Amino acid sequence: MKLTTMTQLTVDGVMQGNGGASEEDRRNGFTRGGWAMGKGDDDTQTLIKDTYERADAFLFGRRTYELFAGSWGAAAAQDVPGWEPVWRALNTRPKYVASTTLTAPAWPGTTVLPGDLAAAIADLKAKPGGELQVHGSGALIRWLLANELVDEMTLIVIPVIVGQGARLFPETGPDIALDLAESRTDAKGVTIQVYRPAGRPKYAPVS
Repeated sequence: MKLTTMTQLTVDGVMQGNGGASEEDRRNGFTRGGWAMGKGDDDTQTLIKDTYERADAFLFGRRTYELFAGSWGAAAAQDVPGWEPVWRALNTRPKYVASTTLTAPAWPGTTVLPGDLAAAIADLKAKPGGELQVHGSGALIRWLLANELVDEMTLIVIPVIVGQGARLFPETGPDIALDLAESRTDAKGVTIQVYRPAGRPKYAPVS
């Protein structure tokens, strides 16, 4: 399987609290949640649903896993009209959680990956199949990028600057060259870019 990520973020790179409830993620005094609600057009919503549908398995950090388990895992299909493909995928495909503290996950189909996470993910990627997908899970994505385990990343950029909150990319971190595989802008100004990591960037020589 190839490891892919899909992340909604603002123009200033924030990914914290994108969901519908302003209380979803109030860490560090964040008060500007819900900035992604209603921002994508029908084609973007279809892209998100299609992405979930083609997943063979999902990989989460603990915080995102608990948010998803408490929403998608606790809901019935009729509770999410229009989003049944996402509900079906999340509730029927294997789910893996990178955590050293989670011991008894309640969401059926969940496996915890403690210990040597790099080796565990390498084993998952070696399995036959299409995609091992990561949604949300900012700290996990940063770790995966630093360890060169991401094969493809989709960034859904919402046309807003929120000015606070946790960002996808740290202020200091690994430098990564990216090949652009796909790019488009929807009718509401949301941009979707699909990138593939391509080693280290090349810099101009110091004169």
